[in-house]
Amino acid sequence: MIRFISSLSQTKRTLLLSLIGLVIAVGISFLTVASIVGPVLLVVAAFFVIYILLLARNPSLGLSALIVYCFTMGLFSRETSSAIPFGIGIEVFLLLAWIIVIIMHNEFDWKNINNPLTKVMLVWFIISCVELINPAGASVRGWLQEVRSTALFPILAIPLVFLLYNSESKLNLFIILIISLSFLAALNGIKQQHIGLSPGEQRFLDEGGSITHMLWGKLRVFSFYSDAGQFGASQAAFILTAVMLALGPFKTWIRIAMLILSVFFVYGMLISGTRGALFALVVGAFIAITLTKNIKVLALGIVGAAMCLFVLKYTSIGSGNYAIHRMRTALDPKEASLNVRLQNQQILAEYLKTRPFGGGLGVIGAWGKEYNKDKFLSTVEPDSYWVKLWAMYGIVGFTFWFCMMMYLLGKCCGIIWKIRNAKLRYKAIALLSSTAGLFFCSYGNEVMNAMPSAIVVWISLAFIFMCPKFDEKHEPKFLNV
Repeated sequence: MIRFISSLSQTKRTLLLSLIGLVIAVGISFLTVASIVGPVLLVVAAFFVIYILLLARNPSLGLSALIVYCFTMGLFSRETSSAIPFGIGIEVFLLLAWIIVIIMHNEFDWKNINNPLTKVMLVWFIISCVELINPAGASVRGWLQEVRSTALFPILAIPLVFLLYNSESKLNLFIILIISLSFLAALNGIKQQHIGLSPGEQRFLDEGGSITHMLWGKLRVFSFYSDAGQFGASQAAFILTAVMLALGPFKTWIRIAMLILSVFFVYGMLISGTRGALFALVVGAFIAITLTKNIKVLALGIVGAAMCLFVLKYTSIGSGNYAIHRMRTALDPKEASLNVRLQNQQILAEYLKTRPFGGGLGVIGAWGKEYNKDKFLSTVEPDSYWVKLWAMYGIVGFTFWFCMMMYLLGKCCGIIWKIRNAKLRYKAIALLSSTAGLFFCSYGNEVMNAMPSAIVVWISLAFIFMCPKFDEKHEPKFLNV
């Protein structure tokens, strides 16, 4: 480490040592007022300093660590003190990465961030900041909490991808990371279903989680994630990712491994009891098979999807299985929870008629109940990320967001359609199909604004925008071999 620090220029060495000194100083100040947890904080601080040094040597480690953290922070939160704000860890990872990037700014090609994805996300961030002065008068604290996941995380993470993950080998690393972490989540879900819950998971149910996660005596599996809806949607997205890689022109062992993993993801989706995941599969699969440019695959895919939907809609096959029965209710227009959601949307439509800019960020949902109890919107359950954005930003903001997302998805389709390298095209299709599935699934649940789905969506879009450059280089590593 000493050799590494000494190899840096005087300016970089001064800034890096100042950062380390600041961290140590803050740690010591905490120790003076927290003697009971002092040893724990000391160990954490030691690892933190080591992480900073490693980050200075390899800045892309910051994004890799962030991805792992976003998948596992739910586990940390449940199994440790609920008073620890693990969500702030996302900002910590992002800000540390940005500090290192700024210190070592001469080593990066800043022209990479000049692209449509970064620009539209910057506009979205500005719109979100303007919502702070929304005349509806929502709480500033509620805005601060909501803007983090809605606009701040994307505008911080996406440029980092263009700067730090700008090679196809990093694309392969990203795919391996998210599939491996999702597989671990599936295994933990299977453990919850067949072996039992950990103390932290049981405490989650005892403290109110059972209201939505125990239905008719059956557990809706949630694994590491915040809730079963997030887990089920994520598993559905990775079904698409794994199947597309299994269909791609890769080595036989990779294709077999992807097929096996897809079976685990299917089972994970089913035991989550998340009905909206079905639509993520349908939409994502349609986009995927269209982009393969294979008419036979397209025809077979449409026929297969139609047959599955027909069986769920018009037969009772498999109804004895709780997971299949739960999935079948997604196609029932008389289903009670669906009608409640539609009634809530009618109430919101009436209320928002005279509020084209909505009620402000953080006025509805969890943050609304905590910081905006005096506002009408805090009493209405959004039950949907699309509806939540509509309530917060109004029809004006929601229209911009929806058009922005459709533009990005359409732009990605155009990019993929022109990719010449077959292996790269299948990897891009795998990412886009899962991203589109999570986007449409967010109509039924708050998926895109929660981790780990949010980080998967934004990094996937950034990688697809970089694919034209990868298409010219054809780096033969990992999944390319």
